[in-house]
Amino acid sequence: MTKMFLSLHVLAAVLAIGPVTVAASMFPGALRRTDGDHGDRDALVTLRTLHRICRVYAAIGIAVPVFGFATAAGLGVLGNGWLITSILLTAAAAANLALLILPAQDDALAAAGTIGSAAGSIYAGRLAMLTGVFNLLWATVTVLMIIRPGSTTGA
Repeated sequence: MTKMFLSLHVLAAVLAIGPVTVAASMFPGALRRTDGDHGDRDALVTLRTLHRICRVYAAIGIAVPVFGFATAAGLGVLGNGWLITSILLTAAAAANLALLILPAQDDALAAAGTIGSAAGSIYAGRLAMLTGVFNLLWATVTVLMIIRPGSTTGA
């Protein structure tokens, strides 16, 4: 059963977190392209699509820690320091996404649809920074999951 949970955990991470990191990373650049051409419907459609991907896959991403806890319980490693660190970093990444990135994307979308707005200039830099932090947190969690200090696999 543990192998099944581990497989589902890894699949959920790849299929849910991957699209969020890509879409969130693309959002600031797409937002910058809306400056100066506010009537560009394609640019707004792109922004809405990227934001929708972030929202939907963030919700699906809840499966990652669910299967992760099931895997950790099956392996008997719930109290290990590397796992606790990973849990804290995952919580920080989720909070960054839910409380900072997604609301900032909402605000940027609202501003981008306004004539005379400079939404790209106002929001893009902050969103790029927040997304970079989100990606760095997930990369760190991934490394911890692979290296697992004290691992008995020898890897």
